[in-house]
Amino acid sequence: MSQTQDAPRQAGALDRFFRITERGSTVAREVRGGVVTFFTMSYILVLNPLILSTSHEGIAPLGTSAQIAAGTALIAGVMTILMGVVANYPMALAAGLGINAMVAYTIVGTSGMTYADAMGLIVIEGIIILVLVLTGFREAVFKAVPAHLKTAISVGIGLFIALIGLVDAKVVRAGGTPLELGLGGSLQGWPVLVFLLGLFLTIVLYVRKVKGAILIGIVSATVLAAVIEALARLGAYNDDPEVGAVNLTGWSLSVPSLSGSPVAVPSFATLGEFNLLGSFEKVGAVSVILLVFSLMLADFFDTMGTMVAIGSEGDLLDEKGNPPRTREILVIDSVAAMAGGAGGVSSNTSYIESAAGVGEGARTGLASVVTGLLFLGSTFLAPVVAMVPYEAATPALVVVGFLMMTQVTDIDWTAPQIALPAFMTIIMMPFSYSITNGIGAGFVCYLVIEVARGHATRIHPLMWLASGLFIVYFTLEPIKAILGVG
Repeated sequence: MSQTQDAPRQAGALDRFFRITERGSTVAREVRGGVVTFFTMSYILVLNPLILSTSHEGIAPLGTSAQIAAGTALIAGVMTILMGVVANYPMALAAGLGINAMVAYTIVGTSGMTYADAMGLIVIEGIIILVLVLTGFREAVFKAVPAHLKTAISVGIGLFIALIGLVDAKVVRAGGTPLELGLGGSLQGWPVLVFLLGLFLTIVLYVRKVKGAILIGIVSATVLAAVIEALARLGAYNDDPEVGAVNLTGWSLSVPSLSGSPVAVPSFATLGEFNLLGSFEKVGAVSVILLVFSLMLADFFDTMGTMVAIGSEGDLLDEKGNPPRTREILVIDSVAAMAGGAGGVSSNTSYIESAAGVGEGARTGLASVVTGLLFLGSTFLAPVVAMVPYEAATPALVVVGFLMMTQVTDIDWTAPQIALPAFMTIIMMPFSYSITNGIGAGFVCYLVIEVARGHATRIHPLMWLASGLFIVYFTLEPIKAILGVG
């Protein structure tokens, strides 16, 4: 049989499997949508290594930036392809912003917790979510948390991520006050200029609705940083005279220069780097329960909203507002959380950026397969990712923080019983540098207000349990002292 005869048959098989024509699409539109989705969310290949390569005192990351980037691309590619093949839904997955920040800035370092311990917690959380999906309890947990607190958690994480971006780029530093602008209240150094140009370029592109604005901003700022480094030889940032010459206007994270080929055989050194039960030894059962609960809150609420939003844009919802193969979508998302932890790259979750692909015409899982294949191909570009300094990548954190912040209008600020718990959730994340603390503060505040209003019987039992655990968590050291426990 000739190749010209094979092509229609293959296209027909593809059409039948993914139901392309039935959903009013074409193979070309699916491919185009998959490519657009990849470029819209591929910034995670830079941001995830940036966040997870954070070192703590005596606690090293699970790999180099290049290795974390390769693992990030691999897990995202595999899980996105599974979403396309199993659920036939145009939704891509990758390491979740917010979860990785919680890992790097809240969990790791607490009582000696390592990255492997944190990844173990994510695997546990993924297993629990999968059980909740298979038993139908996921919806119950979803309904237990009031809507305004779910929104506040997302907004708070957005502010926290934006603060991290400003601090990592040295635009905001500790000084005469807890935080101040630049050095002594003034912006100084070429790296800060790169950050500002990258930030405003990304903002302008986003405002002009250019697809892939975040990725274009990162790439452009990195190129500029590489040119400046080649001409000025700024070197790495250092504020410790015992380590070497002090350089307060150098590059943070990595020096933007590439030695050797930009393409290399990927190293997946982070795969399998998780300690399932190590956290129990470090922080105890109560803290583990709270941390897992916090991860769950930050992880799976967005997925339900994301899949409905994408389905609505693509006209894929049924009369009850549910996407096709809802259970399959949620199962893949739950498995992705486990896979991210087991792969050492943090929980993977569904991305709202998939809506960009749907906007280009994607209606089926074929688009997800295309996006996943592009992620797998990008594993060979890890050396390029390793040369991106904080100053080139962190403008994206500020912009992503803004995008998460936009949900703040969904909170009724005229009702104090709603606004105050939301406010406590939002401010405590950046102010205490902890997502968990913000969630706990909001939960406890909600509980106190509802009890004071005489609405104790309306509080969901899961909220009573979570709030009680958070009270124990916040007062754990005094409780240990009272009980004489070291």
